[in-house]
Amino acid sequence: MKPILQVALDLMQLNRAVAIAHEAVEGGADWVEVGTPLIKSDGAEAVRTIRREFPGRKIIADTKTMDVGGLEVEMMAKAGADIVTVLGLADDSTIAEAVSSGRKYGAEVMIDMINVPDRIARAKAVEKLGVSYICLHMGIDSQMRGEGQPLDILRTIVEDTSIPIAVAGGITVETAPQYVDAGASIIIVGGGIIKAADIKGSAADIVSSMSGKKIDSVLSKKYNEEGLFEAFSKASTCNISDAFHKRGVIMGLRPFIADGVRMVGRALTVQTANGDWAKPVEAIDHAKPGDVIVIDVGNAPVAVWGELASHSAMMMGAVGVVIDGAIRDIDDIKKMGFPAFARTVVPCAGEPKGYGGIGMEVTIGGQIVRTGDWIVGDECGLMVIPKEVAVEVANRTVDVNERENRTREEIKRGSTLSKVNELAKWEPVK
Repeated sequence: MKPILQVALDLMQLNRAVAIAHEAVEGGADWVEVGTPLIKSDGAEAVRTIRREFPGRKIIADTKTMDVGGLEVEMMAKAGADIVTVLGLADDSTIAEAVSSGRKYGAEVMIDMINVPDRIARAKAVEKLGVSYICLHMGIDSQMRGEGQPLDILRTIVEDTSIPIAVAGGITVETAPQYVDAGASIIIVGGGIIKAADIKGSAADIVSSMSGKKIDSVLSKKYNEEGLFEAFSKASTCNISDAFHKRGVIMGLRPFIADGVRMVGRALTVQTANGDWAKPVEAIDHAKPGDVIVIDVGNAPVAVWGELASHSAMMMGAVGVVIDGAIRDIDDIKKMGFPAFARTVVPCAGEPKGYGGIGMEVTIGGQIVRTGDWIVGDECGLMVIPKEVAVEVANRTVDVNERENRTREEIKRGSTLSKVNELAKWEPVK
């Protein structure tokens, strides 16, 4: 059969979800999913509302049921759902009860295989229990770590079962055709549609890609280690701070950069003493293209860096300097377009004595920085992202940026920030 596009309304706000769903359907979405966040936010009323809005469409209630399958399927079916999701991790009796309840109240059961250890064996088992669909689901938190949907498992399940297989989790216009080619019958897309400024256009692009047309888009793209520079370059330090829950903020250093200039690179750490510019300058010879030279001077008042060091660093491919201490020649450095961050600017420099070292762990603005950690700086400030979590933080950062872009679009259309986020509704109950 023709592959089905299911739009996942993974939002907290029902009014937003309704508007987005209408645009997605106009763009070609076939089925409408009341996402788990929406059900947790507005309960069965969310399903009732979407049912009223789309009387001719299949409505999916993504309850991710783990227990009392019969009761939850009954509730969602009575609210208007055609399909209810149950976790593959649930007990067989829960799934069997869900199937029986669905037959009684006119709803089908889709098994969500998120975090199931042996998805192939479980797919065969749940088919025997009478479910109507199986969904291979890569959870959002797994996506943020750069994990992708294993196509070989999808192909095997398609071959070993006789019911339609859905796929969900970070699907984009680039990956959707891969899943169709591997045998998926239902393509479930959330962020790749609902975060777009042009919902209708994004849904139409997904539909076109499912039919084999090549579409270029980076919305909801997930990045691996090789794509970190691109990912961090797409967003601001404010986005990173939000995604990283305010961790990694380097405090007290000022940006000395030209308007619009940003700094993204890996740290090359240096430790030195007040005014001793030997190790900072020697570090330039160790710098690789894309490095940020990060200098711990312990907030000392005499400069250890200036215009000539910046020029030399640029020639070696370094992309910026961070100094927990003083810098000079900042007027010339700005003209060069070389990003610099420091605590103070002074005219005086010290002497090259050679104390300290290169490559060790340092503390800058209250944050530990190691060589290889990611440093991002702009006019709003500085962030350090430990290399071990950089992929996840980068993907969460891009997600924050894309959701802000969608919010901005809704404000342009006449809403307000308070209304978009339904702030009054989500204030603590007093």
